Amino acid sequence: MRESVTAYVALGANLGDPVAGVRKAMDDIAALDGIALQKRSSLYRSAPLASDGPDYINAVVEVSTRLSAPALLSAMQQIEQQAGRERPYPNAPRTLDLDLLIYGSASMDSPTLVLPHPRMLDRAFVLLPLFEIAPQRVTAAQLQSVKAQSIVRID
Repeated sequence: MRESVTAYVALGANLGDPVAGVRKAMDDIAALDGIALQKRSSLYRSAPLASDGPDYINAVVEVSTRLSAPALLSAMQQIEQQAGRERPYPNAPRTLDLDLLIYGSASMDSPTLVLPHPRMLDRAFVLLPLFEIAPQRVTAAQLQSVKAQSIVRID
């Protein structure tokens, strides 16, 4: 059996009821076989970045998993589909977006998955919730680099 790996997943939504959608996605992740949800960040409201539409609700969860990174990504994409995720164009508003940020110490660059997530250090909506649950994963300089982005903790 595969050894357990600590992974971090970013959640975001800005269509429908995004607060309920993000909370349900956290529960859906926790219910997956081969996954134990360890920590949930607070929810954050952020303005769209390189996108349009209403503000986003964002969060990050820490999981312990025996799934491979590609299998975890596939499970996350199934949760997105169940939430009605559509991809009409890049960065379109969405009912749910799940991004695998970090998978143990893995470094991967494939057509379907890049680890660590290539844009996570540019996004306050990832770094602030990640810092809340895993402060060792985010530096002061990284937080400083996104301080101009609009984001508010809502719970």
